[in-house]
Amino acid sequence: MNPYILAILLFGLGLGTTITFASSHWLLAWMGLEMNTLAIIPLMAQHHHPRAVEATTKYFLTQATAAATLLFASITNAWLTGQWEIQQITHPLPSTMITLALALKIGLAPLHAWLPEVLQGLDLTTGLILSTWQKLAPFALILQIQPSNSTLLIILGLTSTLIGGWGGLNQTQLRKILAYSSIAHLGWMILVLQFSPSITLLTLLTYFIMTFSTFLVFKLNKSTNINTLATSWTKAPALTALTPLILLSLGGLPPLTGFMPKWLILQELTKQGLAPAATLAALSALLSLYFYLRLSYTMTLTISPNNLTGTTPWRLPSTQLTYPLAASTAMTICLLPLTPAISALLTS
Repeated sequence: MNPYILAILLFGLGLGTTITFASSHWLLAWMGLEMNTLAIIPLMAQHHHPRAVEATTKYFLTQATAAATLLFASITNAWLTGQWEIQQITHPLPSTMITLALALKIGLAPLHAWLPEVLQGLDLTTGLILSTWQKLAPFALILQIQPSNSTLLIILGLTSTLIGGWGGLNQTQLRKILAYSSIAHLGWMILVLQFSPSITLLTLLTYFIMTFSTFLVFKLNKSTNINTLATSWTKAPALTALTPLILLSLGGLPPLTGFMPKWLILQELTKQGLAPAATLAALSALLSLYFYLRLSYTMTLTISPNNLTGTTPWRLPSTQLTYPLAASTAMTICLLPLTPAISALLTS
């Protein structure tokens, strides 16, 4: 892609998210979300592959549906209450509709079906943008409206954690596994949103760091399915040794960074008297952990000759920058001891 066009599209992505962040009026927020969607579409379809075009079409239709619902709900709210302010959503009908529209935008279950399909059709770089940056603007709106329907949020959260765990169990494609991982993590964030928005933001940040590391590892290895992971030790032995730690951090195992948000969320849910929801979320984390363990096993414990049908790739020098991967990997593995400091920041 022409670097000037790429720069304009990335600027459009940044501007769309910034407009949504800065807006207090529903029309401006909707405009920011639309800019976001329109800026990423050329990035998705840049390879002119039928699979990429299909994924782009699915993404466009889904996002257009969510944006239309959001606009309809905000107009309904203005009609019922005379308010266009984002934080003045008082009527339950527009509040519920907006929550569901934003859930469709970020891919929360049961409105998640588009996410694995779309992510599977994209290259890893665009997939990374879709899994991280594109979640920011809708999340800013969800945090601002603080939906009054708390039962809806808990149902969305628990459904997402369960479906995110179950859906990934049977997958062999890494991008689909990462999509289900995304759904499960979003479920954890939504679950605690109404009780502690600061913990939600912390979870979102740690999810971004861990997902960034995982995508960069797969990009360095040029891996898109489990079988190609088995031969990654010939390319980058040190990175292959560290990758299981990144994956287990995504799964939320101590003493890795990914354990921190899960720990704080379970603690907060228990404080709020939602022990059954906390138990169900913790059990659903085991489902996710299974497929992360499966990836770790394939990478580190199946050394050639093995029973996986993978051909050893050429060991060509990588052109990818390794500093971002090194920094994000260090953060993905080592941040748990800072939990007391982070907790103090959250509560202050």
